[in-house]
Amino acid sequence: MKNVTILCLFIWAFVSCVQPIYQKTIVCTLSVPSGLNIKTVGIRGEGNPLSWDKDILLTEKISDSLYSVTVTGKTPYKFVEVKFTINGEFELIDKPNRKIWFSDSDTTFYYATFNLE
Repeated sequence: MKNVTILCLFIWAFVSCVQPIYQKTIVCTLSVPSGLNIKTVGIRGEGNPLSWDKDILLTEKISDSLYSVTVTGKTPYKFVEVKFTINGEFELIDKPNRKIWFSDSDTTFYYATFNLE
């Protein structure tokens, strides 16, 4: 009986340490400076479906000035770190990544200007 009690306590301790996973949606809207030769605007970051190696492309909403993307993924975290790209080149070089803090609802709306913190 003592072994069963110890086993139950061990299982309870192990299970209680697991963080819940939430499905979150982020709607990003990015303003970009005029006068750039823009071929692509993207977002990269930490956690599936984001990646630091490959852009998720934003869609042009207003010609050469406003872009948008909706990203959905599962995460146990309260925020995600990202950077935007133009033509594959990162913004905010030598500066910290942007942190997008998730809202309490399933969808977070995030507005940014390229290369401005």
